[in-house]
Formats: sequence, C-alpha cells, structure tokens
Amino acid sequence: PTGWCRIRSQEFPSDITIQVGGSSFNLHKLPLASKCGYIRKLVSGANGSRVTHLEITGMPGDAKAFDLVIKFCYGVNFEITADNVAMLRCAAEHLEMTEECKPGNLVGRTEAYLEEVALASLEGAVTALRRAEELLPASDKVQLIGRCIDAIATMTCGDGGHEGLDDVGAPPKPVDDWWADELTALRIDTFQRVMIAMKARGFKGIAMGTMIMLYAQKSLRRLDMNGRERKKMEPRQEHEKRVVLETIVSLLPREKNTMSVSFLSMLLRAAIYLDTSLACRLDLETRMAAQLGQAVLDDLLIPSSSPEGAGTAYDVDAVQRILAGYLENEGEATRLDYNTDDDFASAASPPNDVGPVGKLMESYLAEISSDVNLPVDKFTGLAELIPERARFNEDGMYRAIDIYLKAHPSLGEGERKKVCGVMDCQKLSREACAHAAQNDRLPVQTVVQVLYHEQRRLRVPPPSQAPSGAPSYAGGESPALSYRPTPSFNGRERSAPSSEVSRLQRENDELRMELLQMKMRLRDPSGAAPAAAPPLAAGGTRSFPTSGKPPLPKKQGGSGGGGGGGFMKKLGRLNPFVRDPLGGGKVRTKPPKDRRHSIS
Repeated sequence: PTGWCRIRSQEFPSDITIQVGGSSFNLHKLPLASKCGYIRKLVSGANGSRVTHLEITGMPGDAKAFDLVIKFCYGVNFEITADNVAMLRCAAEHLEMTEECKPGNLVGRTEAYLEEVALASLEGAVTALRRAEELLPASDKVQLIGRCIDAIATMTCGDGGHEGLDDVGAPPKPVDDWWADELTALRIDTFQRVMIAMKARGFKGIAMGTMIMLYAQKSLRRLDMNGRERKKMEPRQEHEKRVVLETIVSLLPREKNTMSVSFLSMLLRAAIYLDTSLACRLDLETRMAAQLGQAVLDDLLIPSSSPEGAGTAYDVDAVQRILAGYLENEGEATRLDYNTDDDFASAASPPNDVGPVGKLMESYLAEISSDVNLPVDKFTGLAELIPERARFNEDGMYRAIDIYLKAHPSLGEGERKKVCGVMDCQKLSREACAHAAQNDRLPVQTVVQVLYHEQRRLRVPPPSQAPSGAPSYAGGESPALSYRPTPSFNGRERSAPSSEVSRLQRENDELRMELLQMKMRLRDPSGAAPAAAPPLAAGGTRSFPTSGKPPLPKKQGGSGGGGGGGFMKKLGRLNPFVRDPLGGGKVRTKPPKDRRHSIS
C-alpha cells in the first residue's frame, strides 16, 4: 500500500484487501462502497460483511489508475490532467463511479474536465488520444477515442472550435512538428481514423501527404528493402508491417503531386518485400506512372523479390507496367489527375514530358543491361515500349544494346539481331556510328545498315542546294548531337555553315568513311555486300515484293565484294532501304520479325 493508505490503516484497521494486477491494497469498505458501485455490489448483502479479500480484474490502467481512484474515494486531493484524464474516465466507468452512486462522482468530474479543458485545445486532445489508445477497448466503450479524433480534426482543419462554426472552406493549419510527432506515434488503426476524420473536414493535399510520409518513415524504417537476401522476420511482425503498409497506401491522397515519386518508389519496394496484396502494388505502380516525368533513375531501381541467382536483380516487370501505364495516358493526351472528389479527371499532357521519360528509360535499360539473368525478351520488350518521338537520337539505346551484348557474349546471331532491331540506325550520331562500325559485338547486317545510313547522310546536299520543301540536315550533320544521350529533345536546327565549310566537312567525312570501309574489309575478307536495289517501276519508283516492305540486304558468297569503291557504290544504290529521317513521330510499337531491320 501507498504511504497515505498505511497511515489510514494505522488509524483505522483495514477490513478489506483488494488485489489489482500485481499490487495489493489494504483498505476500508465504507469509503470505497460509497462511491464505487462495483465494490458496493460485492460487499453488500447478507454475506458482504464476511468479504475480506477482493480481486478486481480488467482494470483500465491497472494499479496506477486504482491508486488515483482510492485517493478520490478517501478525499485526498490530486490533479486531473490531460495525461491522466483518459485513464481516470475509463477506471471510473469500470468501477461504476456514477452520479447514481453519489453526486459529483468521478465519472462526472472527468467528463467535465474533458469537455472544458482537454478537448478544448489541440494539445490536450492529442495527449488524451495518445493515452486513450493505450486503454482500448475500454476507451472506445466510453467513446473517448472518437471524441478526441473529432476534436483534433475540427481544430486542425480551421473550424475554430466546438461551436459549430460554418467555416469548412478555411485552409488547414500547417503541420506542426509536435502534434505531427504525436499523431504519427499512434497505432495504425487509430491513425487511419484520424486521417479519415481530418480528410472529411478538408485536410488534404500536401499537408495530409506530409503526415502519411512521416508515419510511413517511422513504421517502415527498419526494413532492409535494398538487399537481395531477405532478413528473417517473425510471422507476426511481418503481418503487422504488411497491414501498416496496405493501410498507408489506402490513405494516400488523390490530389496530384502531393507525394513524391521517390516516396512512392519506397512504398513499392516495401510492398514487394512484404508481399502485400496485388491491388496494393498495382495502386502504387499507377501512381508512379502518373508522375513518371518527375522520376529519376534510382526511383526505378526496384529490387526483385526473386532469390539471388534465380532471376533479375531488379523488378523489370514492374517498371514495364509503369511505363505502359504512362504511355496509355500520354498517348490519349491525358494525364492521370485527381479532383477534390477523389475521382479521376483528364488533363492535357504537359509539354516536353515525353523526352525526359525517354531519356530516363534509356538510362534504366543501360543500368539493367549488365544483368546476366536479363533475358532477351525482357530487354527488347521494354526497349520497344519507349516512344520513338521521345528519342531525339538513338545514342542512349545503342549504349544500352552495347552493354547488353557485352554482358551476354553467348547470344546467337538471331538473338543479337533481335536486340539490335530495337535501334533506328539512321538516328545515330556520327560518334556512335564510328563506334558501331568497329564494334565486333554487333551483327554484320547492323554494321552494314549503320555504314549505309551514314553514307546517305553525307550525300544530302546543304540547305542552299536542297529542293524546296525537302527536309535536310544542315551541312550533312547527323540528326544526333553526340554519342552520349543529350538533355535536349526540342530538335532545334543548327545554323547552316558556309558552303566552303560544308564542302570541306563532306570531304573529311568521305575520307573517314573510306577508312571505315577498309576496316570492314579487314574484319570480313569475304566482302559481304548487299544485293542490288530492285529495278525501277513505272513512274520512277522502286518495285518491292508483295509485302510492300523494302528487302533486307543479302550476303553474297565468295570474294565478289569487289573493291572499296564498288562496295560503297552498291550501298549508295540501296535507296528503298531508307525512309525520311525526319518523318514519323509515332509511338514505337513492337515491330514484326520481318521488319526488325527495316526502316519504313
């Protein structure tokens, strides 16, 4: 017993011992029975006088709460605060300390404090909610949780108090560190109730997103989502984390740009790691697709859930679904947007958004290309999804292909052709062409295409000699800027050099092409040369097979390749093999196998 109980027991011998949890209290029946209806029922009646020992089970707050109840029954002064009012209210309800037992009892005293003090301020309501949460389900029985949540939602959303002020349109108060820290320490079910109540009163957008981000960072920070080897967790702990994550995803605000792509990527990694529901992961992928233009490479490097050695290091399928979702909305000239009613709405796609996405996906391809477990179908499937209009040149794609071929030296000729088929050779820069012409990993057919398109560009006349309305590149310049992908996708024309400079440039390029031709002959002594162009049909046009597609260059046996000049002349006659490099702008779709190396 406490000190004051011991003093009273010495003055008046105790007649009852009450056990609460692990503590025993030597007390007197009369002061307790006068205010506690629960104890009165047990000590009254014919056998009540013989009751000397009593055990109270299910006491909210255990011995700490019962000690304050004893002080109240014996008339000892103590202070009711926001920190202990929830415990006192629940204990009073459990012991039936109502007005029917005695006027001014503990239930009435605690209710008055709640209404007049604790729930009248944001700090008091938050503190009372934190303590009430520890007393579930007793606190829900007296509706304490719900009242605290309503008070918090009302005050944080600018309504101004409990007087029913009609000020729903007032802007929410900014997120303060102290109460955000308190609320993000709640259990997930209580936090969910708080967010729903605050959202119903206008707490949305970035402010709500900030609260959810803080909660997620606290609850998921111990997960090692970047490692290939999953750390063993207890099934109960893993289940709790999974419930927390799925609840967080369901609470994410629907307003546009309220959550960063990096945060969404972190949630997706955690969802894959914890093996959440499919709906949860698809929701996160859809949100990332809506903001893919704001992503960086690290946001897409999502570790795969496959054990090490059994699959790719990164989840390529998830990234492919994200890109497909982005293209589905962008191709329809819409963006995934949200209105205040949480319904999807359409808006025009922002300008220059496709270009950064194309660059991002090329960088992602280059990053995953070195994975020895990445199959050809996954590489080409993702590459073919990248819109053609998003690639001002093909240097980024060529870089990814080169890395992939280097990491997969055992690929057959057909597989290497399939990999190279996702690249448009006529959009390579001169630096990339020079590298490709000497690249032993590329199929010979691809090298021939590269050489032909570079030779064709050299033959394009400068703008002063080009026919009226005919597209051309100034001074025979490549449509690409450099071998490395460039940050510009606006396609602005360069200023035309003088005719003398253009002539010298063309002569220099022709000499360089002759050097590349000699190197090609050294690599392939058999002198594989393309077949002659089809004959001219009526009207001066080339005739094609019934398919309407230009034929692919065929290899010739023996040493009939001829000298360097003949080789280049034959390349120069393959005009039907090329289309206008400036034409098109369509989304790249998966080309049929018979068109994998044609430009039409």
